[in-house]
Amino acid sequence: MGRSEAAPSATDVLVALVDEAYDRRSWHGPNLRSSLRGVSPELARWHLGKNRHSIWELTAHAAYWKYVVRWRIRGEKRVRFPLVGSHFFPLPEPADAAAWTDCKRLLAEERVQLRGAVASLEERELTRTLGKDDTVGSLVRGAAAHDLYHAGQIRLIRRLHEH
Repeated sequence: MGRSEAAPSATDVLVALVDEAYDRRSWHGPNLRSSLRGVSPELARWHLGKNRHSIWELTAHAAYWKYVVRWRIRGEKRVRFPLVGSHFFPLPEPADAAAWTDCKRLLAEERVQLRGAVASLEERELTRTLGKDDTVGSLVRGAAAHDLYHAGQIRLIRRLHEH
């Protein structure tokens, strides 16, 4: 007979999804953090073409949406995001190695804060409605999917840059 283990709570499952999408090993392949590993500032700045986002822009964008999801699920007053603008952000001047390190650090910090917010949720909160169609749970699931979507984009940009 197998061991008897308690089923994980819905909150635990959401934390695991957030972890797997950002920095935990999973069957699906590269997560967001591993997709950024080894990306130089030069590659991070590279644009595939006009109106196409760079790895750098996608990284800042992913950090921003972790921030947005966190304040929405906590029901907090929105505080200023460290970068000026919203959604997608222009490259800093200079867009050098130090600025690239800062961008990746911002992503990591926003991830820690989002994970903490998700881990602190009680199961009854997961069905709380946010806006017209979103619930706390659907927003967290979407945040994990968002990381994986952009991880795939980053891997594709890296491959296209090689050719």
